[in-house]
Amino acid sequence: MLRLARRGDAPGRPRLTFAALVVGVCSYTLLQSMTVPALPHIQAELHASQSSASWILTSFLISASVATPILGRLGDAHGKIRMLVISLGLLSLGALGAALATTLPQMVAARVVQGLAGGVLPLAFGIIRDELPARRVPGAVALLSSLMSVGFGAGIVVAGPIVDLVGYRALFLLPTAAGVAAAITVALLVRESPVRTGRRVRTLPAVALAGWLVAGLLAVSGAPHAGWTSPRTLGLLLLAVVLLGAWVWIESRIDVPLIDLGLLVDRRVIGANLVALLIGISMYASFGFLPQLTQTPAASGYGLGASVALSGYLTLPTAVMSFVGGISSPWLGERLGRHVLITTGCCLSSAGLLSIALAHDHAWQFLVANALTGLGSGFVFAALANVVVAAAPLGSTSVAAGLNANLRTIGGAIGSAVMASIVTHHLLPTGWPDESGYTFGFALLAATSLVAAVVAARIPGCRQAPHALQRLDDRTISAGIVGNRGQAMSDSLVRTSE
Repeated sequence: MLRLARRGDAPGRPRLTFAALVVGVCSYTLLQSMTVPALPHIQAELHASQSSASWILTSFLISASVATPILGRLGDAHGKIRMLVISLGLLSLGALGAALATTLPQMVAARVVQGLAGGVLPLAFGIIRDELPARRVPGAVALLSSLMSVGFGAGIVVAGPIVDLVGYRALFLLPTAAGVAAAITVALLVRESPVRTGRRVRTLPAVALAGWLVAGLLAVSGAPHAGWTSPRTLGLLLLAVVLLGAWVWIESRIDVPLIDLGLLVDRRVIGANLVALLIGISMYASFGFLPQLTQTPAASGYGLGASVALSGYLTLPTAVMSFVGGISSPWLGERLGRHVLITTGCCLSSAGLLSIALAHDHAWQFLVANALTGLGSGFVFAALANVVVAAAPLGSTSVAAGLNANLRTIGGAIGSAVMASIVTHHLLPTGWPDESGYTFGFALLAATSLVAAVVAARIPGCRQAPHALQRLDDRTISAGIVGNRGQAMSDSLVRTSE
């Protein structure tokens, strides 16, 4: 049964709530992206090999993939504000641990803790839907989604200058302070989100979910080094498939599922999740390999020989245009349809990636291409989030948003691994990758974005769903809630004092 907190129990502070959400999401996104260009410096400081240092990224990825849907589900069940404070606390603790780490195991452990804060984004979407007036929900969701893209791009831009000026440890101190401030603000001044299911989250489906995610991501992330057909990779992929089947079997039979499988058959959700996976493959992989391409010495026959700072500045149009795309997406989505906007965004991203594959000899070419991909990703991420939020039942917003965000992360892992295999397949005598690897790799990413556009074109046109427009007030509301096996039941939403 959904429970509704009394509106009069605490004063509503929608602006303060949204500001705290912005700080939390940006801090998490910066931690995700700033580490990428700083990885060589961290590797040297900790005296780690290149293969060992890759665990600094892999550990965060795996931890975040497991935590994101689980924390989203816990927030829907027991209170989104409570779980958001915990997530922000984990983020700050992990960031501080990374700043103080003196060995690789300490750094990896800190990154695991940082990844556990992955619930920040889906919890934020759920809180927005619960707390803000219905007319402001699409705009707020779009803005938060665009800030996620901006934060990712901005992290790559600012990492170089910060590392050059004060060292890589400062990269982790800023999110530490921001996370602590956001957590204190939320805990003391923001009331608990009024909508929750109150149902206990079962341990078995959570363990099964974690099992197939960890096995699959370990297989994919290690494939470029171990080989895609190696016993290790194939064994882990087989284990992931078996555990995925076990998870689906458990979820379909348990009384309180972690993720309602009935939600996954909605055509809007299916389309949005598939686009999220595909756009994650193309966009997140490009974020990782663009700095490498621009930093390649011109003596290799291609590349700009850019510094870490300059390679970051070249990605600035991505951050700026993704913000423009994000804040304009609610207006455009209402007039064109969200499926049209997502399709357009995928096509723009594809054009930008193809441009990089074919022309990467001058800085202005990167600036133009990054502007196209930034605008496209801004449209896609903002509109996708609104499709999922509109389609999800009132008590499942966070877990639905968490699953969609998770698929982007999984797509990024797949894309990065495939891109690494392609780029490093042929090496020059100097040890730098052959140019053909980047050309083919970015062309493949462009093709993936084009496939995402085809999928997006088939997402049913939708505006805000009726249940998304429900206003929570001081009256007892009678609502139809759909159970995990699709059987409609009528429950009374009751108020509980916080």
